[in-house]
Amino acid sequence: MLIRDKKHFFMGLGLLAAFFCVLAFMFTPSFGGINAFRASDNMFNSISKGSTYYIPEVMREARQFKGQQFDVKIFTDKPALTLAGMRLLTINGFNLEPSGAGIHVRGDMGRLMGAALRDADTMFKNDGDAMKRRYGMAPKKAMYAWWMLLKDVKLALDQQKNFKPATFIDKRIIARGVEVGYNYFGIEGRKAVDEWGMITFALIFYVVYTMWFGYSIFFLFEGLGLQMTASKKKEM
Repeated sequence: MLIRDKKHFFMGLGLLAAFFCVLAFMFTPSFGGINAFRASDNMFNSISKGSTYYIPEVMREARQFKGQQFDVKIFTDKPALTLAGMRLLTINGFNLEPSGAGIHVRGDMGRLMGAALRDADTMFKNDGDAMKRRYGMAPKKAMYAWWMLLKDVKLALDQQKNFKPATFIDKRIIARGVEVGYNYFGIEGRKAVDEWGMITFALIFYVVYTMWFGYSIFFLFEGLGLQMTASKKKEM
């Protein structure tokens, strides 16, 4: 290997070695028992939780469907979730009938949406014990059953050309209720203003650490005599 500029070469080599030492340290459980990446992920998840609480708003919007009746067949191709889905529906007062492969369910659309949103709210508030008492199953299993159940209801409503409640279930109940409750279960919400110091440090560190790697490569190439130059314009 031909080194043309030892000063810049060893400067780049030292920076690169230090870069990887810091990277190795960040993979160690030195940040509250977890690595730096998991700690950073947890912090930003906690902060984002405070800005994703749409459930009360969706609950108010769902009142428009109170009293509207629905009659659908679900879980025709999901036998593993049939028992969990039947448990959710039975406990919430819906009429069920076995229908070959699947469940025939009918009842009040607003009541179905309200039950799903109530459980999503319970999950969002990390009250897993309430979910266990209500359904006798793991909280996340219950919410996953809700997710699959509502997906099937939405599909059945689409087939019936009952698009208004189908779209509301998909875009509001599932996307802003069930999925939010499921994804943020177990995460403690924090306000960004309370973590401004860590947020500022994380952002500055990210910029500096990225430039650190870039400059180490730049100095290595400089030391090897590799330079980027503009190509000469070809004469016609």
